[in-house]
Amino acid sequence: MPQKRRSQSWTELKQAGNECFRAGQYGEAVNVYSQSIQLLEKSGQKNKEDLGILYSNRAASYLKDGNCNECIKDCTKSLELVPFGFKALLRRASAYEALERYRQAYVDYKTVLQIDCKIPAAHDGVNRMTKALTDIDGPSWREKLPPIPTVPMSVKESLAQAASSTPSPQQNSVIDNKKKAPGPGPEAVKKAKALKEEGNAFVKKGEHKKAMEKYTQSISQDPTEVTTYTNRALCYLSLKMYKEAINDCDTALRMDSANIKAFYRRAQANKELKNKKMCIEDLNSVLKIEPGNMAAQKLLQEAQKMK
Repeated sequence: MPQKRRSQSWTELKQAGNECFRAGQYGEAVNVYSQSIQLLEKSGQKNKEDLGILYSNRAASYLKDGNCNECIKDCTKSLELVPFGFKALLRRASAYEALERYRQAYVDYKTVLQIDCKIPAAHDGVNRMTKALTDIDGPSWREKLPPIPTVPMSVKESLAQAASSTPSPQQNSVIDNKKKAPGPGPEAVKKAKALKEEGNAFVKKGEHKKAMEKYTQSISQDPTEVTTYTNRALCYLSLKMYKEAINDCDTALRMDSANIKAFYRRAQANKELKNKKMCIEDLNSVLKIEPGNMAAQKLLQEAQKMK
């Protein structure tokens, strides 16, 4: 049997691996995917996307077989080849969770939600990890998290296009906007990051007006960084500029439709503007993504008492 397979092309081996996986023969699937990977790597046509899929498929087989460490290795390899592949991220998150490495699992689940906020497995994962980490680390569990990578707009778009040859109107508008406005260059991104950090330093000192000015300069250099908008929204809230805060949160949510800070800060602004219904809607959105969010629960109770 293996002899016959060795004479096959990597695509045929991949197909055979898929069939083994579907039949529940996970150990055999690992063997066949390994042969396919070897053939493709030797062939010299190092197609990153194809290799990325093969590593992700083999990772799925390892996961089913309970070999979480190998699954994590393969997912990491797949993500090096194809950054932000959401299947590899989800598989790695499941493996981390099984090994009780909840912080890493949380980061992967959250990254998946940046790519597509409609993936139930990622929402459920975030909820489970939030509960587990709150139990372990208490209310300040977020402070111990590794950094969550920001998924670039270009990745979200290419995935949106790949997922559907007929993108939704929302995806279309994002794609069209991208065509009109090319992303910032590396120099601008660097400058934007430095300005944002200056803004963060002012926030820590409670100097929100100065921070807001730095964030505005940062956005002029790189308008694609979501956190700069949510940070500036925080400053606008402190400066009682509620409509401006809402605008920034709207922008952040267009980029990342599961952004908890944007929903929460928009809810705070709407509460100040006495927009009870909108405030409650935003808080419900926060609690749908993160049911254990105490600040949102508290604000929701206050909002429900509003006249």
